[in-house]
Amino acid sequence: MKKSFQKWVIGVIILSTSLACKPEPQAIEYGKDQCSFCKMNIVDKTHAAQYVTKKGKQFKFDAIECMVNAVSEKDEQSIAIFLVADYGNPGQMIDALKATYLISKEIKSPMGANLSALSSKEKAEELKQQYGGQLYSWESLKQKLSDK
Repeated sequence: MKKSFQKWVIGVIILSTSLACKPEPQAIEYGKDQCSFCKMNIVDKTHAAQYVTKKGKQFKFDAIECMVNAVSEKDEQSIAIFLVADYGNPGQMIDALKATYLISKEIKSPMGANLSALSSKEKAEELKQQYGGQLYSWESLKQKLSDK
């Protein structure tokens, strides 16, 4: 009886430990949360970003360029989730690795890179037609921002 109880307790501990570390994003509390990179308050629902490490640690950003700069100092393999705000749907976060990015002087972002993310290339093309600018993938965006 004692052994089976001990096995049960150990099983519960292992299960709760593994669930506690499951990487999941937390909602950004606009006006309360601070950018993990520049320490400004996050208020803009169209340009925010977030990543979550494989251990479940949250990092939130007031601008996509802050996240890209922070990621350049880290091992990307340790990151489980990359999210960016969808410019077309303020407050909705999308997969940063699949997003299409537009840098346009006509769309201002919090840190001045004029960088916005969109959920599809088609939507990004429409915005580019309206405001001008240049389109990027996640990889080409990281390269562009590292060249500065």
